[in-house]
Amino acid sequence: MTTHLPPNPAGPAYGLQLCVDSARPHELADWWAEALRWEVETQDEDFIRRMVAEGHASDAETTTHRGRLVWAVGAAINPPGDAEGAGDRPRILFQAVPESKSVKNRVHWDLREPGADDERRADELHRLVDLGATQVGTGRQGPWAWTVLQDPEGNEFCL
Repeated sequence: MTTHLPPNPAGPAYGLQLCVDSARPHELADWWAEALRWEVETQDEDFIRRMVAEGHASDAETTTHRGRLVWAVGAAINPPGDAEGAGDRPRILFQAVPESKSVKNRVHWDLREPGADDERRADELHRLVDLGATQVGTGRQGPWAWTVLQDPEGNEFCL
């Protein structure tokens, strides 16, 4: 049996949301928003209150973070709203899980800036370490070099 698919529309077939397990999702979302120069997605406090009032959620499913009522289970970050092409970039959701990270990530992030020179990468490395990243290694392959870091919860990423 042959499946006939409609022609591809312009643009990507799917949006991408990366989900990251976290012990403290709101704090990790804050950290990554600062690291990537993105924004923490605003949660609708009125909607949350209405869901609790209507019995669709409980107070135990909410928390207060930075003085705002939020869902306890997670927080998301997005590229800045005025960034060109922001709608085509991924959303990152940090979700609460009960277990802690115990092994090396099978997937990691590479933060890259095409055309960045060694001095600019060194400045960015210092900025990330000052934010709370931990440098755990370096690598080189041919003309490419990178630094391996961990975020405050131990998730590996490369610069």
